[in-house]
Amino acid sequence: MHRTVAPRGISKALLWAPLLCILAAALTVEIPFFFFHATPSGHDVEFHLYSWLEVLSQWKQGVFFPRWAALANFGYGEPRFIFYPPVSWTVGAVLSSVFPWIAVPDIYIWICLAAAGVSMFVLARDSLGRSDAIFAAVLYAVNPYHLVMIYWRSAYAELLASSLLPLLVLFLLRADQRERRGIVPLALVLAAAWLVNEPAAVMTHYSLALSALVVAWQRRSAGVLWVAAASVALGAALAAFYLLPAIFEQKWVNIAEAVSAGLRPSDNFLFTHTGDADHDAFNRIMSWTVLAEALITFLAAWFARRWRQRHGALWFILVTWSMACAAFMLPVSWPLWAVLPKLRFMQFPWRWMLCFGVPFSLFLVVGLSRWSLRISAYLGLVGLLIFLGHHYQPPWWEVRGDLYEIQDNMVRGTGYEGVDEYTPVDADPSAVDRNARRVTVQGSAHAAIRVHRWGPERKSVDANLSAADNLQLRLFNYPAWRVEVNGRNVQSGMQEGTGQMLIPVQAGENRVEITFGRTWDRGLGDWISLLTLLAMTLSFVYRTQHSWIPKRSV
Repeated sequence: MHRTVAPRGISKALLWAPLLCILAAALTVEIPFFFFHATPSGHDVEFHLYSWLEVLSQWKQGVFFPRWAALANFGYGEPRFIFYPPVSWTVGAVLSSVFPWIAVPDIYIWICLAAAGVSMFVLARDSLGRSDAIFAAVLYAVNPYHLVMIYWRSAYAELLASSLLPLLVLFLLRADQRERRGIVPLALVLAAAWLVNEPAAVMTHYSLALSALVVAWQRRSAGVLWVAAASVALGAALAAFYLLPAIFEQKWVNIAEAVSAGLRPSDNFLFTHTGDADHDAFNRIMSWTVLAEALITFLAAWFARRWRQRHGALWFILVTWSMACAAFMLPVSWPLWAVLPKLRFMQFPWRWMLCFGVPFSLFLVVGLSRWSLRISAYLGLVGLLIFLGHHYQPPWWEVRGDLYEIQDNMVRGTGYEGVDEYTPVDADPSAVDRNARRVTVQGSAHAAIRVHRWGPERKSVDANLSAADNLQLRLFNYPAWRVEVNGRNVQSGMQEGTGQMLIPVQAGENRVEITFGRTWDRGLGDWISLLTLLAMTLSFVYRTQHSWIPKRSV
């Protein structure tokens, strides 16, 4: 039989076409940026941008894995990088070191959308034709919740986490077929979720549990449940260098502020009214967008019901997943928010739209076979979002001057506002003097003070006092700080009302060394992650080598 040979370069074109479509769609989302010469100034924009510049600054000072945000709270600091996952601020800092500062947020958003589209294409290509898979990938990359995260929330870490959800479904479906071999890919996705965004990680783990139950029921096999459980444990071990300190050191900060008034799930169910005008306006935007997207998704799922004959497991996962997401956004689910572990720390029930984007994108493609209907449904949602934004709460913008001001505040050492839940216990950022010197004397003793070093995690001071007294630092006290005075370990104190560090010194010359120490929880977490990674590597090498050994015939 004559075999037709494809012209050279066609395979590369087939590979690049989906990527180019995804990249073009991601760039389209940013077209308004160019008209306004600005970046959307969502709820969390300053938190992320200051974090990126803080990390970059510490890299330049030799601190390669920051733990203490030195310029938070206008120079008094906070342990931000112990509690906030490292991937997003690492990516942001790398981009800040390479590209012009005013372009960094736009480039970051573009990368996140592209990553989400690529991961969806990988999932969709397993069950859809190539053109449909491309459309699903593009749709997922620019789905309405991504637009909300970009234009109203600036939730950069959560946006990056969206690229993990299609891979979760893909690896779970393959895990049921390959049994033990599916543990490692799933574990990598779960570990990545912890290291990118905690609320997304919580959603990812609950989504895995639900999806694993669906697959086990649909295929009448409990093996996938064992795979899911093992992947959860392995993923937690890989991320232990972040997870263990973040869990153990919560008692040293005001972590309960993360679910204070306005941030509680009960304040953020769909169509909830709190009396806060800005809060309620944004909630209306989310509520109507969720309602419209859910109606389209469930209608498309009904039209796609015949698809389950060929892809039953995936169809049932998508249906149950979308129903669960919708239910969790309604007040009726409050008892579950109150009892399920860590669920309340997601804060906003409408965050489940991050997961809802997966069934929305796939069902729209499968259920609506006509391209005109697909495009009309999507454009209708975007039009609704624009109308809601104009009617309730238009996006704000960070113009070039605003972005340069953020950069200047870091260069001058002015600092920035901290985060309530990361503030050390008994510290009060509102009570401190923003113009205070780095080191002063608390009492009436006369002193000659010289600061030799004032780095993010190491400080050195000489103080010659006329009488014994306390040195008062422009620094919040935190149990990880280690203090030496003239070579002897000293227990630091805390200024009542502000939380500033106090260091007792004697009359005469005093050499004070302050170091952000390596606590036992960080050391143990590092070792768990390192040994887990080493064991996985050795296992992979062993299996790879033995897979090439031919079996002897008997």
